[in-house]
Amino acid sequence: MLKKALGDVLSEQEASELYSAFDQIGDIIVVRIPDSLLPKRKIIGEALLESVHPARSVFYQSSDVSGDYRTRKLEIIAGQDDTETEYKEYGCRFKVDVEKAFFSPRLSTERKRIADLVQNGEVIINMFGGVGMFSIIAAKTKNCLVYNIDLNPYASKLCEENIKLNKKMKGKIISINGDAAQVVKECLQDKGDRTLMLLPERSDEFLDSAILATKSGGIIHYYSHQHADKRQDCVQVSKNHFLNVSPVQSEIIGGRLVRAVGPRFYQTVVDVRITK
Repeated sequence: MLKKALGDVLSEQEASELYSAFDQIGDIIVVRIPDSLLPKRKIIGEALLESVHPARSVFYQSSDVSGDYRTRKLEIIAGQDDTETEYKEYGCRFKVDVEKAFFSPRLSTERKRIADLVQNGEVIINMFGGVGMFSIIAAKTKNCLVYNIDLNPYASKLCEENIKLNKKMKGKIISINGDAAQVVKECLQDKGDRTLMLLPERSDEFLDSAILATKSGGIIHYYSHQHADKRQDCVQVSKNHFLNVSPVQSEIIGGRLVRAVGPRFYQTVVDVRITK
């Protein structure tokens, strides 16, 4: 889609250097551009703005997601310089800021999978819940209680606004701004029937806290980044890794590839029932 949209403004050689996709979040487009094409980023932005609808802003992502708040640097290359928009998914509405709080449209399938697994009556601890995407989609149709924890105060503020935006939810969400490990230790020990660990780059660091939060017999969704020579091997690599690092009795009940994040580098999730 990206190369097709830019076919009239880039040469065949330049088009071959482009990354193959971009993210559209509401009416905002976020695109990554290789260094060789940065002098043409404004041209690329204008072409995308004209060819993709609805779109009012195009941003070039100038840094990877990083830091405790999991944010990225964006540069406006076409349209309005406003990083806030509304995004809709599975019948839910979300106010998001693509620069001030972590958000990825590429996790849509995984959000729906988790929501389908949630059972009525469950207590869910979403340790790195961001603006509330996973939490709200689950609570939309299931009578559950979700603790949505995030260190980023702006993400927690957006989560609270998103709870208000989605009034017709069967479940309840409590937004907590703070460090997940500290919040769990102080008030959520052994509370969770299901715990989400949506911080794949630091999953091992927070595994003890996830176990502390989860009841014996409860489920942890352990997200991690794994290297694998073959794509089809990455889930088994992830399962083996979890069993090697888990300090408690663990039964793996599922697992899947979430998305590729680099050459032979994958985000995976392992679903684990623990016994304490």
